[in-house]
Amino acid sequence: MTMEVKDLNYYMSLHYKIELIPEADGSWGAVIPDLPGCVGGGDTIMEALEMLDDAKMGWFASSLKHGDPIPEPTLADAIA
Repeated sequence: MTMEVKDLNYYMSLHYKIELIPEADGSWGAVIPDLPGCVGGGDTIMEALEMLDDAKMGWFASSLKHGDPIPEPTLADAIA
């Protein structure tokens, strides 16, 4: 039986729930509720999602480096 390697590429390929938050100034925030502190923001939704993707990569890299647990998305999040 082969065990799947859970490295940065593995976690980046998972589909986490993302919440978009409109800000009063017209900009956007984006968060991944399953990854505390993983946030992004920008003037447009696309920019907020790009910043969130960068933040997600850093979140995973730091967690892997320090041996911190990384929650995986629930099945409902993965297909939503």
